[in-house]
Amino acid sequence: MYSHTTVGTNDPARSKSFYDAAMAALGHRCFYSEDGYSGYGEQERDQFWVMPPYDGRPAAAGNGVHIAFIAPSRAHVDAFHAAALANGGSDEGPPGLRPRYHDSYYGAYVRDPDGNKLQAVCHKPE
Repeated sequence: MYSHTTVGTNDPARSKSFYDAAMAALGHRCFYSEDGYSGYGEQERDQFWVMPPYDGRPAAAGNGVHIAFIAPSRAHVDAFHAAALANGGSDEGPPGLRPRYHDSYYGAYVRDPDGNKLQAVCHKPE
């Protein structure tokens, strides 16, 4: 259904450091980085982009918006959360089960340095 998702940043270098670490914890690489634009995932599919807004105005996080990345294991969720916090992110919900969604829903929530809300989630039983 999706080609890509984009979030804005006011500091591309800071965001690249944050996303290089957080995305690597989930097994995603930066396949493009130039002129303040960073692309993660696969060049031909499933892309996540970080860049300054095209309109030149300051980037701002959307209220009620968050992006959830699939994690292959609970350990990957834990690693994502730790990498995000170690690289300028802030905690929005530590790794753990969220049984209100389903019995095996294991997720963690963070904010990137620009305030965008992100999540890593594993739907597999332990």
